[in-house]
Amino acid sequence: MWQTDSLWFEVAIVSITITLGHILLGHFEERTISVRKFLKYIMSLIKVVGLSLLFGRTVALMFFAISFIPVLYIHLVMLPIKGINGWSGEPKSKYCEYRKWSKELFKDEKQ
Repeated sequence: MWQTDSLWFEVAIVSITITLGHILLGHFEERTISVRKFLKYIMSLIKVVGLSLLFGRTVALMFFAISFIPVLYIHLVMLPIKGINGWSGEPKSKYCEYRKWSKELFKDEKQ
């Protein structure tokens, strides 16, 4: 019943990981357009499945795991250096400045 010897295992791992990332850390991407988020998911899936086909599951999942090193570095090192909480993204004004997003978002909140 539960077999992991197909490519669906890699698809499930990537899908679950990215879904959890969006649930837990989606507030960091609240102003990113949906198409870009979708393409990020599709490209991750293509890379992992492609590597699995060419080099095997171990290489593909190692690549996927290593791809989280920059994410951890940004959230644990870079954001705190800039005075931004790496888990909540607050203060939002500093985070928007860091991402070079427009601060027009805050005009609606003050009214």
